[in-house]
Amino acid sequence: MSEQDGAESSSGFSLDKEFLNSLKGRILLAELVLCFVIFICFAASISSYLAAPLIELIITLIFLILFSSHYHLRVTALNWPCMDFMRCVSAAVIFVVVSIVAAARSSGDGGAITAALFGFLLVGVFCYDAYMIYKIEMTDQTAETEDGAANP
Repeated sequence: MSEQDGAESSSGFSLDKEFLNSLKGRILLAELVLCFVIFICFAASISSYLAAPLIELIITLIFLILFSSHYHLRVTALNWPCMDFMRCVSAAVIFVVVSIVAAARSSGDGGAITAALFGFLLVGVFCYDAYMIYKIEMTDQTAETEDGAANP
């Protein structure tokens, strides 16, 4: 019975607490929290800009769940580091534009200015995440290439 119980618990859905405490987990949690704060600020002031933080909130939550539950390791047909890198770069570009427009059109509205400031902070977090993904993946590829060249 104990072997079967162990097999059932490993096949169930669980989040890896070690991942959530790692640098990548903390970055994803920071992105999630900042997207939520920006969403609330835009909801209180300029409702026409709600789509960007809401969509990015959902996408970041999906990536957080996939990475922390290790489901991304089961789907090997997708290049997860590339998808995560593209998520970060596209979100950074979108939030730069949305934050600039929100700051320019705020006309003294506190919620829009706050959302713009948090948006610029979020752009920095996304850029740092993209840099870390690029640095880690390029380091791994360089090490694999050097190992492959040394051992044909």
